[in-house]
Amino acid sequence: MSMSDPIADLLTRIRNANQRMHAETRVPHSKIKQHVLDVLKEEGFITGYEVMPSGAFRELVVQLKYYEGKRVIRNIERVSKPGLRTYQRSQDLKKVLGGQGISILSTSHGVMSDKECRSRKIGGEVLCQVW
Repeated sequence: MSMSDPIADLLTRIRNANQRMHAETRVPHSKIKQHVLDVLKEEGFITGYEVMPSGAFRELVVQLKYYEGKRVIRNIERVSKPGLRTYQRSQDLKKVLGGQGISILSTSHGVMSDKECRSRKIGGEVLCQVW
């Protein structure tokens, strides 16, 4: 089955598992998803992830993070969509919830958080926002 927006699928699976307070969720593997998960791990929104073989394909097992019984990810949403791409220059990137959240961008130098983009003065496609 072909998927039109694999990043939206990743975010939806994380959102649904997070709402049900699951310890982990499984997602079909791709490099872009793995890079998004790297940023989420660096910023402390997930505990980690593993790449596991699943038949002929691989999948990502994402360990969700909770603190004192509360969700660390309060909201996760897609910004740039296949039908309407959203690009931002580094100087136009605004802080998410006054710095409590992050935006994840796909740049010419790889996938990175908005904080890193501002420090390196790099713009790109805003994939999602997490807080």
